[in-house]
Amino acid sequence: MHCTRGLGQHSSQHASLASSLHRTRLARKCSSKVAAFTLGNSRFSTSELLLHAQKRVLVTGGSGLVGRAIQHVINEEGGGKDGEEWIFLSSKDADLMNKEETQAVFQKHKPTHVIHLAAMVGGLFKNMRVNLDFWRNNIYINDNVLQAAHEVDAVKVVSCLSTCIFPDKTTYPIDETMIHNGPPHASNFGYSYAKRMIDVHNRAYFEQYGRSYTSVIPTNVFGPHDNFNIEDGHVLPGLIHKAYRAQKEGKPLVVWGSGTPRRQFIYSLDLARLVLWVVRDYNEVEPIILSVGEEEEVSIKEAAEAVVRALDFKEEVVYDTDKSDGQFKKTASNAKLMRYLPNFAFTPFEKALKETCDWFVANYDNARK
Repeated sequence: MHCTRGLGQHSSQHASLASSLHRTRLARKCSSKVAAFTLGNSRFSTSELLLHAQKRVLVTGGSGLVGRAIQHVINEEGGGKDGEEWIFLSSKDADLMNKEETQAVFQKHKPTHVIHLAAMVGGLFKNMRVNLDFWRNNIYINDNVLQAAHEVDAVKVVSCLSTCIFPDKTTYPIDETMIHNGPPHASNFGYSYAKRMIDVHNRAYFEQYGRSYTSVIPTNVFGPHDNFNIEDGHVLPGLIHKAYRAQKEGKPLVVWGSGTPRRQFIYSLDLARLVLWVVRDYNEVEPIILSVGEEEEVSIKEAAEAVVRALDFKEEVVYDTDKSDGQFKKTASNAKLMRYLPNFAFTPFEKALKETCDWFVANYDNARK
């Protein structure tokens, strides 16, 4: 811990230059190292393999927020393609913290592609309570999944990270080159470091085995099938649940903190569409931020006001400033994504929030909370 902090704070210009040089070398190697694959006696280019081979895509965390969104895009929007088989795992299928169970489920399905969403997750206050659990459990899950994918010769793995992996003390906007430039915010350092290590994992699998394992970094995800737990959930689903309950009880909506911190929110269905693109067409080992633009960042106060409008909340809104605000902002650049997909249209925040609130109200009895 102390060593990492020291490296992050000492000579940031030198660290950035070294990181840039390493990533340039890695990108150059990647273009030649994963240019072709051998299947039996035949040799395929990467594009030929992805276009013509049968894809068996295994999604860990398939019953969670993003997993359900991918299912929706595949099944309801016609997002699947010929030659693709989709397998969505839940915690009932295997305990991914257990090496043997993870190996067994991968041997059973033998995926060619993996979308790794499974994780121990939680909001600010849960992270602050059990940072060690977040570190240990996520390290176990990630190591088991990536190694099991390697053992079944999976062609590609796309893991889901989070913007909390970025340094707390940094310049904004943050981008993909800045992940390892310093320690993350102290409030959720266990989860942040565990997620950050996936990037190290991916680069190591590439360097040693030529594996095309990569990661995506979404900003704050929300949507149907989220975890709406008030104590342990993320800020937006927590606000939705609190406002719904306060409205039923005729009480004020109590927002934890000052309302001043700022966040970029991405709708789970938009993220799902982008993840499908990454699986099929993004061929870098280096991670990519999946986010709305910097101009779409909103304060927690503005988010709370949007929830009030979406639910037609009529009571008072108060801010409990005795509660921690957490990190003030994590403004992320989506410039890399826009270079690849300049015409991608994100769902407007208010529309996505209204759809999420409507889903929560309609599914209140069965929603996670």
